[in-house]
Amino acid sequence: MAHALRLAERGLYTTHPNPRVGCVIAHGEQVVGAGYHLRAGEPHAEVHALREAGDKARGATAYVTLEPCAHHGRTPPCADALVAAGVSRVVIAAEDPFPQVAGRGIGKLREAGITVDAGLMREAARELNIGFFSRIERGRPWVRVKLAMSLDGRTGLANGESKWITGEAARADVQRWRARSSAILTGSGTVLADNPQLTVRLPDGESFTPPWRVVLDHRLRTPLGHHVLDGAMPTLVLHNEQYTPHDARYQAVELAVVKEKGGAMDLHAVMDLLARRHISEVHVEAGPSLCGSLFAAGLVDELLLYVAPVLLGDSARPLLGLPSLTDMASRWKLRTIDRRVLDEDMRLLLRPVT
Repeated sequence: MAHALRLAERGLYTTHPNPRVGCVIAHGEQVVGAGYHLRAGEPHAEVHALREAGDKARGATAYVTLEPCAHHGRTPPCADALVAAGVSRVVIAAEDPFPQVAGRGIGKLREAGITVDAGLMREAARELNIGFFSRIERGRPWVRVKLAMSLDGRTGLANGESKWITGEAARADVQRWRARSSAILTGSGTVLADNPQLTVRLPDGESFTPPWRVVLDHRLRTPLGHHVLDGAMPTLVLHNEQYTPHDARYQAVELAVVKEKGGAMDLHAVMDLLARRHISEVHVEAGPSLCGSLFAAGLVDELLLYVAPVLLGDSARPLLGLPSLTDMASRWKLRTIDRRVLDEDMRLLLRPVT
């Protein structure tokens, strides 16, 4: 199963909106077939593994990181393929919560007389597809906020200058987090201040499915000529219904209306809209106001925090715009999921304690 999970991870940048899945077919310790899902619309992991195994699949055990599908989508049901191949046992890491699959894949296999065991390395399999499980089970994407700060907790100078707090290794690392995401989200304030490209730049030869760029611009303030309107990547601009475009600025992007709440864009409605568009992982790169609002609304599942060994002073921009607290008992608690050093910088992966 560990081998199947490593295979599944090869689709980290390419499978969305589908989950990343790996499959290994073995007789005891002898592997006779292995494969992984690479891209939506293409064969699933089980199909690749069965093709490699051929007749050797009969009587073998298939280790699959996610419950085999049981419905006709863009590809035929993998549960049927396993039955037809004559495997005797299927070991599943995580059950699939997708309504057209949930339990049905396991049911088909058992009805055919195949032994099915589920739960081996379940947490690792769910972690690999954390956005997929979030979208299906909670009805909203997994939201990851990326921030870079100085040792004194500042994200940029008072005049807005923020390039570059961190070094090249940290900036290259960010590209991989962008690549694994279904969408990169920012606000109009960041677009106006920094004119970011929000593209994915990986080393030559590494493929990825371009994530959506999502811009929260409820008054449609983004000027003509800004990178997010250039059509270089699929782009969605969300705005309030009171504002409609009257020029050619938005010809290369898609527009969608989101209601307001309390004078600002309803962030829960934003996430609901993105989930309905099959966006599973949202990577946020924005200023302290939007990041703070997402955090205060309980919509931040993860902080991707890069810390540089520099000081910017107390007049520089803060990390998050959060409400003031009156007692320490009310503080927001985070737990560290991962920490590592990237040259001179440190990267922390943090999740709110709920």
